[in-house]
Amino acid sequence: MSTRQAALALAVVAAALAVPAKADDAAPQQVTLVCDAVYLPARTNWAREVRFVLDDTRIRRLEIDGVPVYTFAVFETVILTSLDNERIQLDTASLTWRSDFRGQATSQGHCERR
Repeated sequence: MSTRQAALALAVVAAALAVPAKADDAAPQQVTLVCDAVYLPARTNWAREVRFVLDDTRIRRLEIDGVPVYTFAVFETVILTSLDNERIQLDTASLTWRSDFRGQATSQGHCERR
């Protein structure tokens, strides 16, 4: 991804998460979402906490339930990542969570900003 594309992706994600503009000397901003995911076939709910650390040019860090993810990809307003064999898709525009445990279980739910 080029620098221009990365900056555009960050701007789209920041706008979708309603991150206010910050002063130049301010520390990176944190945005926290709480996602109520329903897991099938067990039909259980799990509140998942997603924390973004943003600076002027990119998402610097992404944590799910307090665990940092090692890699993630941003495509427009969608963030793709994985954690413990769970493939996770977060749509920051519609504030939705979707995940898949390698075909054994799936989840989806709505997120709210905390």
